[in-house]
Amino acid sequence: MPPKLSVAIITLNEEANLARTLASVQFADEIIVVDSGSTDRTLEIAASFKAKLFLEPWQGFARQKNFAIERCTSPWILSLDADETLTPELQSEIGALLSASPSADAYLLRRRNLFLGRWMRHGGYYPDTHLRLFRRHSANFAPPARFTDRPVHETITLDGTIETLKHDIIHHAYPTLESYIETLNRYSTLGAQTVIEKGHTSRSLFALLNNVLILPTLTFFQNYLLRLGFLDGREGLLLHLYHSTYTSWRYAKAWQTTRNR
Repeated sequence: MPPKLSVAIITLNEEANLARTLASVQFADEIIVVDSGSTDRTLEIAASFKAKLFLEPWQGFARQKNFAIERCTSPWILSLDADETLTPELQSEIGALLSASPSADAYLLRRRNLFLGRWMRHGGYYPDTHLRLFRRHSANFAPPARFTDRPVHETITLDGTIETLKHDIIHHAYPTLESYIETLNRYSTLGAQTVIEKGHTSRSLFALLNNVLILPTLTFFQNYLLRLGFLDGREGLLLHLYHSTYTSWRYAKAWQTTRNR
């Protein structure tokens, strides 16, 4: 039988996560791993699962993922982050879907986000759907399917039909506060580029006050109280507190970059 499903993963020093991720996609016909210079056991782990390994210098999230997609040979592609795993139920659901005749061009996958080991069920963090399973070519894609080129939070856009699968990806996102804060710092720097590109930088004291204080406060209020984030306990409090801080950092960094222009 010809291959039906390729899994595309990008990596950089993912020895803590990669084995768990690869073990959850062994039902796939092909696994593509694109590494951007790991110095830990990432390459060794990928080889042990017989993944097809490619080395590519870091180009940014979207371009790196597109590089991985371009090396897939199956008609269907599943794009995963190295810290995501498929539940057994989702593995079976995807297998059954591709064994039949899928009615859609792409599928949204529900994602459980873990923070300090706890599943964040509230505050807008579940089901957290992402388009991850899609046809490599279809009448509505500009082949091959590609991620939009943006600094962070890259997505796949398409004109075809989209459906949502029933079962979950597990996102082993932030096992420690240190890892979460480091990610927020890095992502807020990338997010500041998007703010600048959209022209949303602060040009007055009031605008800066709104972006770095009022907007983050409203974000915390909405997610922690209105969206019931407080039901996720102390972990939920810390998650939403620092997420609102990320919003502040993003605008502050954009202001810092443009203030001398």
